[in-house]
Amino acid sequence: MRLDLLLRLIILTALLLQVGCAALLPRGKVIAESPWPRYTDARDAFDAIVVGKTTTEDLKVLGFDIVSSPNLKVLNYLDIAATVQAIPIQELDPGLQACLRARSDCHAYVFEPRRTYTKRVGNFWLDILNFRRKTHETGWRFRALVVFVNHHVAYKLSSGEPKVDQLQDNVNPLGPFQAPADMIVRALPI
Repeated sequence: MRLDLLLRLIILTALLLQVGCAALLPRGKVIAESPWPRYTDARDAFDAIVVGKTTTEDLKVLGFDIVSSPNLKVLNYLDIAATVQAIPIQELDPGLQACLRARSDCHAYVFEPRRTYTKRVGNFWLDILNFRRKTHETGWRFRALVVFVNHHVAYKLSSGEPKVDQLQDNVNPLGPFQAPADMIVRALPI
């Protein structure tokens, strides 16, 4: 009976080694659904927005839908005022000045489409036993602020990360015992 169990364990270990242990590490992706597969596509759509001319309907055609876009923040003029409060009003962009004067006729939208992929890399055994975990993240993030006054774009601003490429390396000298040690330290009165 014990010999049969030992033989099964040896066969399972051999299979794991042949498959490649790195393939067993977790991976994932985060996609904020958008019509753009690449950062440059999102930026080009944003660049097509014309201040003083683009309407919400035009915005929808460009891929910025103020009704159904995921990860959409809706701001009012008070949110804008709080954001720019440190800047004297005469130094603000004319579109932002118009927004603050328009009050309830001012609406702003922040769109945050992104596509990021994470993959754990490195030594399978060090990772699974929690001694060392390396995570590689790639992809892109885009952020667009579009301010409307009376149904037309009054101001726009974009930012983002065209190429995300980060490696996170976590080392736990105690491996699987690291978390219990952390819990004990947190439980101690200071």
